[in-house]
Amino acid sequence: MRNKIFKGCFLLMIICSQSSFAQIVITNKKFSFGTTGRIGAAYSPNADGRTGRQLNLNNQGSLGGRMDQGDYVDFLPAFHFQPVVGGDSTKSTKIDMQARLSFYSGGTFLGNVDTKSNQGMIVALPEAFVEARNIMGSDWDVWAGSRWLRFDDVHVADYFYFDDHSATGWGVRHKNTRFSMFFPAAIDTAASNSTPYSFTNVISGGKNLIYRQREVFILEHTIPFKDNQNKLKFLAEFHVLEKSGKNSVQQYPSDNGWVLGAKLNTNLKTKLPGSFNQISLRYGSGIANGGDSGNTQTWRTYGAPDEVTHNYKGAYSLTAVEHILLNLSDKWSVNAYAVYTQSKGGANSDNKAMDYYKREIFNKKSEFNTGFRATYYFNNWFHILSELHYAVRKDGNQDAASMMKLVLAPTIVPTAERSVWARPHIRLIAEVSRYNDQAMNSLYSPFLGQSGAKRFGTYLGVRTEWWVF
Repeated sequence: MRNKIFKGCFLLMIICSQSSFAQIVITNKKFSFGTTGRIGAAYSPNADGRTGRQLNLNNQGSLGGRMDQGDYVDFLPAFHFQPVVGGDSTKSTKIDMQARLSFYSGGTFLGNVDTKSNQGMIVALPEAFVEARNIMGSDWDVWAGSRWLRFDDVHVADYFYFDDHSATGWGVRHKNTRFSMFFPAAIDTAASNSTPYSFTNVISGGKNLIYRQREVFILEHTIPFKDNQNKLKFLAEFHVLEKSGKNSVQQYPSDNGWVLGAKLNTNLKTKLPGSFNQISLRYGSGIANGGDSGNTQTWRTYGAPDEVTHNYKGAYSLTAVEHILLNLSDKWSVNAYAVYTQSKGGANSDNKAMDYYKREIFNKKSEFNTGFRATYYFNNWFHILSELHYAVRKDGNQDAASMMKLVLAPTIVPTAERSVWARPHIRLIAEVSRYNDQAMNSLYSPFLGQSGAKRFGTYLGVRTEWWVF
């Protein structure tokens, strides 16, 4: 009997081992992997606790320079599919499934997660989509899923300024024309966005949280000219938000908005290639008057609703951007930008007004940011980066808060490439900022929020930045 039990157990172990082995055999070889990130250690010598904090003004994100931006690491796995139809069309068709795993610091350093503190790591999945390009050799592309669909950015300020449509949705493209539909989600509206998406439904007799969907329709068309040295892009958006149900506890009206914009990209002839100039103008109306806090998605509605109609019919936002890169020689490159934004919510007030949650928030703002980075190529692998930024923001009727920031960053470039896009970088960063009275007394920066009212802010660190796509 024991012998039979032993043989049975032995046979079961063999079957399980074979099943386990079958599960771990990977035959797919059509796979690629990318990554991007920024991480390192820093401190602010004149801040309480010396903890490194960003010197930029509040509500402007990285406008004002991004070298003191917080840690993050993204991993981008992608799977590549091949059509089964033979012929040349298989060479033209590109089918990809891409995901993005994002890790952000919730505290001092991204790697400090072993303390089980709530100041640890934040994980997100901002991308997971399938895209097919040049289907069967045609001029058609199609995609569906959730993705970071964004194009030109002011890299020194980490500012995707014109056509950042990052959200869940789908889209098609034929040659230079693209149509997309997005369904941005913001459940926790009471803690962030002023436009409420969630309401409490009592149809079933119990209270259930229901989500009302914003639908965003986007049409983009690009016109190349002068032998593709210039490209003019037009943008049109329409947003619609359905009212809350008749059986809801909160009664929110339906609302809508629209966006129009144009962007001109021009390739410039300099001693070294890669120079360009980009200029854009974008106007958003109604609930499409976003964004704020350094984000530029138009669906991030700004300000408070009208006091009577409770919608954003009179809201607007105007944003103008100038961005230029000049590769002057094998010794120097200069990158400069200027950004102006003026926004108002749906309320009549030019100062503060009540939002849907009975909070008093600012209903009007204006911002101006400008800065430049000069890159000196000491040799192939050692570059010296210097930056100067000026940022000013006026909320409502308050005095304008402003900051001037100077940055010096000797940088090791182990790839030995003389280019502003060479990565990875290993930087020694030294920054000093000066605040005006309004910024200083209102603690209008992450640094001031920790250190208290001070005229000057400091930041010292050693950090690395990389990307591989």
